[in-house]
Amino acid sequence: MIAIISHDAGGAEILSSYVQQNGGDYVYVLDGPAQKIFRRKLGGLTDLSLDDALTRSASILCGTSWQSDLEIEAIKQARRLGKHSIAFLDHWVNYSERFTRFGETCLPDEIWVGDDYALSLASNVFKGTPIVKVDNPYFQDVKLELSEIKNRSLNETDALFILYICEPIGEHALLRYGDRRYWGYVEDDALRYFLNNIAALGKPIKRIVIRPHPSETREKYQWVCSEFSLPIEFSDASTLFEEIADSNFIVGCESMAMVVGLMAGKTVMSCIPQGGKPCALPHDGIMKLQDVLELKPMVFA
Repeated sequence: MIAIISHDAGGAEILSSYVQQNGGDYVYVLDGPAQKIFRRKLGGLTDLSLDDALTRSASILCGTSWQSDLEIEAIKQARRLGKHSIAFLDHWVNYSERFTRFGETCLPDEIWVGDDYALSLASNVFKGTPIVKVDNPYFQDVKLELSEIKNRSLNETDALFILYICEPIGEHALLRYGDRRYWGYVEDDALRYFLNNIAALGKPIKRIVIRPHPSETREKYQWVCSEFSLPIEFSDASTLFEEIADSNFIVGCESMAMVVGLMAGKTVMSCIPQGGKPCALPHDGIMKLQDVLELKPMVFA
């Protein structure tokens, strides 16, 4: 029996896909965004308390979270009970911080990563911990779902249909470092930087859809409507895949959704403003707005 433990959306997408693709006996400790994601993919599930799940299971498989200490506590308790712990990394940034709270680092017995980029990064950070590459199960689902969704509303090839992916950067920095501007910018800075410089893209703008992070409300970004006279809309009930399919240009800071955009063959740009830490996504093909502003006019592949 394996205890699946998850809170944040990124880890939940990977772990729920893993369970869906791999038969086995599982019990679940789910909280936050993970509850909705697991139930969407796997139907009705019974949540257990962490204590009950650890009592029933021989090992744990967890994600990592910045919004919660659930997975860290699970790793600690599993160690005390002598049970094997595995954490599946869902991104390519802030690896050491994922396992550190209040100056104390708590690593699992084993770390799984989903691609060669993550394998290289994690191997450099976690010298004494086994790192195992497991083909990213979420990306397997992404490829299948994208293949079933046709691009829509993109008849005007000379116009841009933009999907802007939001991230709660300031909240993340405040929780981990006590400073909203620890990385030199917050989410409003990045969005404003992009919209102020949108003319540098060199094409007419047909539509800009702003998609808040699962932990954010759409009201958080309503200020853009009064600041900018642009064809701005807010994400509706469509899935991420549908909104990517309906766009030809994906913009964000360093969200996993940008990598999904690359997989879908879209043009992808990071809009971290000047003074912010550089985009840490290692994937080829992600343009930087700062570079575009230095190398005008913009050239599309």
